[in-house]
Amino acid sequence: MTQSENTTDPAEPTRAAQPSDEGDGYDPEFLGTPSPVPMPTGPGLLELTYTHFTIHQDPDRRMPAATAVNIDGASLVEIERGGESWRLDDRIDEDQQWGPELYSNNRFDRGHLVRRQDPLWGDQDTAERANLDTFHYTVCAPQADYFNQGRELWLGLEDYILEHAGAHEQRLSVFSGPVFDVGDPEYRGAMIPRKFFKIGAWSTGPGEDGATLACTGYILDQSNGLEQVLHPGAREAPALGAYRTFQVPVSDIAQLTGLDLGPLPGADRYSVPRGARGVAQRWREITGFADVAL
Repeated sequence: MTQSENTTDPAEPTRAAQPSDEGDGYDPEFLGTPSPVPMPTGPGLLELTYTHFTIHQDPDRRMPAATAVNIDGASLVEIERGGESWRLDDRIDEDQQWGPELYSNNRFDRGHLVRRQDPLWGDQDTAERANLDTFHYTVCAPQADYFNQGRELWLGLEDYILEHAGAHEQRLSVFSGPVFDVGDPEYRGAMIPRKFFKIGAWSTGPGEDGATLACTGYILDQSNGLEQVLHPGAREAPALGAYRTFQVPVSDIAQLTGLDLGPLPGADRYSVPRGARGVAQRWREITGFADVAL
């Protein structure tokens, strides 16, 4: 993991985005599949569009329930992080989103649910606007600050899928969000998610049968070591193993989150082992990209 992701900076930077309701958010037709791929959604969520991505905010949990971003791997723009300021989104009420009161003076990072680099494509001005858009509190959720191989793997999944899935014209749509649970621990009035989901979707490209939608799903579990972050007096979190990443059936993500995932479960490339029972047998822990099945 690099310092450009999820890190709470000690100094407040200076550049801030100005999102617009007319911004070109997530495009369901971006992959060019015969049918559009709508973003995951559910009742009572608030839609906020940004440059190349959209979030559905849960006003009760005050975090995104789902995010959706289009990635054009052929026209990505490299923008170094520096000078951006985190800000609330003025389009919704302050009591519908967590701000600095949740992340200050503790060991929680503002974890990008839309990876900062993902929407940075197109012309330079558009990419600059997308970069600033990712620095809204509505785009993040609290993630523990310990660094290890598991988080690096999680952050690199988009790149791996683009490189190895044979995505037509190097286009990918990524959906992510917390897995809200009634048993999540409370901290400063916020319920801290123990798990997060991610789904990468792509088109197999033109062929005899036309373009076909394909996807794979993943769960990040930050449960190990979370108590050490919630309670500063506890011992240090373990250097390795604090984050665990699993490749999982997309249908399991739908069941865990209660979100409508549209055509994604039917396009899942992950094959559950025959006769598998329960999470231990249905979910495949991945410790490196070689473990990912596309």
